[in-house]
Amino acid sequence: MPEPFGRQSFDDAKKAVAALEALYDRNTKFLRDSFAKLAAGGDESRRYRAFYPQIGVTTTSFTQIDSRQAYGHMPTPGHFATTITQPKLFENYLVEQLRLIMRNHGVQVTVSESTTPIPLHFAFLEGTYVDVTAAERIRRPIRDLFDVPDLDGTDDQIANGTFEVAFGEPRPLAPFTAQRIDYSLHRMTHYTATSPQHFQNFVLFTNYQFYIDEFVARARELMESGGGGYSEFVEPGNLVTQAGAGAASEGTPPQRLPQMPAYHLKKSGHGGITMVNIGVGPSNAKTITDHIAVLRPHAWVMLGHCAGLRNTQALGDYVLAHAYVREDHVLDDDLPVWVPIPPLAEIQVALQEAVAEVTGLSGYDLKRIMRTGTVATIDNRNWELRDQRGPVQRLSQSRAIALDMESATIAANGFRFRVPYGTLLCVSDKPLHGELKLPGMATEFYKRQVAQHLTIGIRAMEKLAEMPMERLHSRKLRSFSETAFQ
Repeated sequence: MPEPFGRQSFDDAKKAVAALEALYDRNTKFLRDSFAKLAAGGDESRRYRAFYPQIGVTTTSFTQIDSRQAYGHMPTPGHFATTITQPKLFENYLVEQLRLIMRNHGVQVTVSESTTPIPLHFAFLEGTYVDVTAAERIRRPIRDLFDVPDLDGTDDQIANGTFEVAFGEPRPLAPFTAQRIDYSLHRMTHYTATSPQHFQNFVLFTNYQFYIDEFVARARELMESGGGGYSEFVEPGNLVTQAGAGAASEGTPPQRLPQMPAYHLKKSGHGGITMVNIGVGPSNAKTITDHIAVLRPHAWVMLGHCAGLRNTQALGDYVLAHAYVREDHVLDDDLPVWVPIPPLAEIQVALQEAVAEVTGLSGYDLKRIMRTGTVATIDNRNWELRDQRGPVQRLSQSRAIALDMESATIAANGFRFRVPYGTLLCVSDKPLHGELKLPGMATEFYKRQVAQHLTIGIRAMEKLAEMPMERLHSRKLRSFSETAFQ
């Protein structure tokens, strides 16, 4: 193991995070160097281990904090701690969380080594290629020599509110442990073909490539014309186009697009917009939001197409979800269906104002093209082929106005992970009324509606980015006993 690291106390958030970074860099380098020496014929009679850094806070008072804040404070006296990974990636986030805790409770924070080993797989730098021959030169099994990912300790019990603190152990300070975060950071790169460092705090999800094509075209135009307030545009393969440039200056185009490609219009402090094509279905929607949640974004919104369920709707109308019927089932074990998913006023207002601004309609006239109501999400794309009496009756009883396969999943995972969420859909067909797009109509429909819909989504995200974060992060998303970290 590396030399023991003595516990250090700080009353300055930036200095505390700098200590976390130094400790993390030292311990991961130790593991990488040990592996390299073994591959070169080193001593296989020893085991190699290094630990994640840990941040801890102790409070001894029931100090009353500003009750308007959704995070940044401990609910009761006690000792709280969390393991930390990749502190450079989370530097701004960590500084903000620690600054709030120090201000609200008047306490120092401690930096130390935890008792959780860093798996070798998570110690390698992003993009590292380990030649198979290097591993083959190590005769003993890797897990005999190094710690490997431990799925027994990689779960969502803290976020789900089911975590039970063992006697004598600290209470959780953050919703995710270091190993859970590392797991998601690696999966994120796999699914999106972009590095986690490029993800922005305002995320748009879509279920159609048309939206991505429009987003890419706009982003490239923005870059070529100077950026329009954005500094870079990043595409799969980590292709980076700088503001003022007409082409990417770094990165390698992927041989094929990944399962859920991501695109990033970047601003300083991760204040830009990320857009992800999640494809079709609640499983994809859960998978990508499970992983992006560890980055602690400020908001995510679903933009996509849906089936309009009301005779008064027309193709191209918008649906602003204020409630969800969850027949997707992928979150049933983590978030029971009896848990309500409330609308968040800040997101709802931003979306409605963006629709009004882009369409030029307001007040009563806005109701001609946008309806607020319940969105149902189902896990069977061909539900129309079933006996209609069951699903149609349930949809009618729920007062649903639209049906899709992703929105409720994304909203429910936003609720579960305390990420502000919203949904704005566009009616693309009306299967209950036999109204489907004819050949030729589809192309024209997508050209017209996708452009406007995306403009609305981008404008809504820009409105949210202008909002104070303490206003955006709603207390509606916090349970009885919450972690201090957002």
